[in-house]
Amino acid sequence: MKITVLGSGGWGTALGLLLLQNGHEVTLWSAFPEESLCLQTTRENPYLPGIPLPENLLCTADIASVGNAQLVILATPSFAVRETARATGEYLAPGATVVVVSKGIERETLCHFSDVVRDELGKDARIAALSGPSHAEEVARGIPTVCVAVSEDLAVAEFVQDAFMCERFRVYTSQDVIGVELGAALKNVIALAAGATDGLGCGDNTIAALITRGLNEIATLAVALGGKRETLAGLAGLGDLIVTCTSRHSRNRRAGVLIGKGLDTKAAMAEIGGVVEGYYAAAAAKALAQRVGVEMPICGEVYRVLYEGRDPRHALGDLMTRDKRSEQYNPATADWVKR
Repeated sequence: MKITVLGSGGWGTALGLLLLQNGHEVTLWSAFPEESLCLQTTRENPYLPGIPLPENLLCTADIASVGNAQLVILATPSFAVRETARATGEYLAPGATVVVVSKGIERETLCHFSDVVRDELGKDARIAALSGPSHAEEVARGIPTVCVAVSEDLAVAEFVQDAFMCERFRVYTSQDVIGVELGAALKNVIALAAGATDGLGCGDNTIAALITRGLNEIATLAVALGGKRETLAGLAGLGDLIVTCTSRHSRNRRAGVLIGKGLDTKAAMAEIGGVVEGYYAAAAAKALAQRVGVEMPICGEVYRVLYEGRDPRHALGDLMTRDKRSEQYNPATADWVKR
């Protein structure tokens, strides 16, 4: 099968290598001609040092390359998803499947990315998303990884599953697009909080609490938006949250550590050097929570630290001294909305 990967960062490149090794013909597209030329000549991506790019991995800066593809992988940073989807519209082959692997929420519309892409490509487009605990550095090295392919159309999810599945990359299917994509976006916000507590000198107890209560916040919002709570107990929820909150590969976690140690937000993100998606997701989480009347205390404190300059110590203190609550909740009394 002919596949074009849109986005030549670490994630797009890692997935391109995986698909190439699965026997597909893969073209890796970059929005920047000079970047594409560098990949062609050096046969290495600076985001994946030490991982050679095989000669049969084609590199291009021509968006028209999607015209030959049966499968298109959209792997751009979150801020470029709509623009890139729009650019593919006139070239996309009839019946081609688009898989969104970017994780986030569009800040202007508060739409998850499958909806953003559908808005640009039309209601009949074959669209899926791929998510789960999957750092590019490890996928590129062939470390066993498990993800979930999600689409409202199960046949589309199964098509994506077949394209990616191999002995070191297992894929499950789901039809809960809201749950999967919301989990993928908001885990970055919780990872920033986890990193900040590490920077403050806290320990494993604190991070475990953030993962647990952060997952609860994300699941509550997902249900309020029409998703399924059980989805967040799976790969795109708990799985991705664990790896993003604890791994040295996580840019969001590393940015949080720097903020916890006293750097301001802009300085921390500049030092990381890549896109810190949780910065954008925190604003989207705040707006979505206000829209549906859901209380998200952790995400709210992360927003204040990032956008209002709040001291992380004070944010942590306020979270620890909130009013007493029960861990269980009663949907019959709508107690799940605020707790």
